[in-house]
Amino acid sequence: MALRLARPHRFDVYVAVGALLGGLVLWGIGAATRPHDEPIVLWPGRWPVLLPLVVIACCEVLRRTAPLTGLLTGTVVLILDTMTQGSLATLLMYTDLMYAAVLYGPPTWARRLPRITGLFSVTASVVPFAVWRVPQALLGGIAVGVVVFAPATTGLIVRNHRDAAEAARLRAEQTALLAEMDRTQAVTAERARMARELHDMVANHLSAIAIHSTAALSLDDPGTSQQALGVIRQNSVEGLSEMRRLIGILRDDSGEKEPTAAPTLDGLDALVEGARANGLDVSLDATHDKLPTPVELAAYRIVQESLTNALKHASPGRVTVTLAQRDGSLTVRVTSPYGDRDAPRAPGSGAGLVGMRERTALLGGTFEAGPESAPDSSGSRDSLDGKIWTVLATLPTTLGGTE
Repeated sequence: MALRLARPHRFDVYVAVGALLGGLVLWGIGAATRPHDEPIVLWPGRWPVLLPLVVIACCEVLRRTAPLTGLLTGTVVLILDTMTQGSLATLLMYTDLMYAAVLYGPPTWARRLPRITGLFSVTASVVPFAVWRVPQALLGGIAVGVVVFAPATTGLIVRNHRDAAEAARLRAEQTALLAEMDRTQAVTAERARMARELHDMVANHLSAIAIHSTAALSLDDPGTSQQALGVIRQNSVEGLSEMRRLIGILRDDSGEKEPTAAPTLDGLDALVEGARANGLDVSLDATHDKLPTPVELAAYRIVQESLTNALKHASPGRVTVTLAQRDGSLTVRVTSPYGDRDAPRAPGSGAGLVGMRERTALLGGTFEAGPESAPDSSGSRDSLDGKIWTVLATLPTTLGGTE
């Protein structure tokens, strides 16, 4: 299996070509870092300088794709260059290879190289000074520090800034994503709230209108039709008032979740009277103190929707509404006769139970709805007169520490 090398970065190619051309210019004018008669120069003359120059220029091409390989090869080339008269371009390219190895190399080596080069620079200063005992011996360590330690340290600083900027960018993207998720959830929650309000406010009146208009059309009795039209008009006016309140909620930009005109439990008597006017036999037994507005609104809407469902689906008989406050909770119980009916008296969306369950869950309460056995006239459940449909909601009366 053939080994495929990564394609060199374009900027690295430009660096390699530019450094090579600069080195050739210095070579052409005869500039060198050491005189030819120094003892360290094993290969005097101009031509031996070209080999390290060309090889280290090729290493510059690897400064991003294979920085450690380029640095290792460049180190060997630099050692060979010290045996010639030397080129300043070769030395400068090696410092760039050291810088690139820390900046683009693996994180482990990015931390190790400054330590290694720092230790090497100190050693190159201390050992010659300890041997020769002359201040000039320290110059070798300083030169080594400039060539290897300074580029490595600079690369580490730049890498840390780059990593910090990348981490900040990722945090900003994450914050933006979380903000978008919060916005989407807020929009979804607001749409669900408005759907519940629209259903609970309008369904009761439209159901009554549908039922009484059917009666007015099917019965050839002027008195009954007149009474039905009166009920239709009353529900139309009340429904229009509720729709105006809903439009006010939609246009309100004050940030209030529920306006001050939201229904409260003080309006239960009027709600029950309206149900009686629509033909339900309703009894109300409510015992409670002043409650938080969200609790009162939820309880009101649960009773309202239960009466609407009873108007559409219940069999003839007594509908009972009971509210009792005890032990830090408000219990709402609505029962209605339950029997087999061929079809509801008015069409429904099927969202009533969902809305009541959502209202209860938002307050941290419990909700149940379904048929259960009804006792006979003696109060015993051993022999049953029929079944009743029961809606039972328990709402906490303490919200955020305020009752």
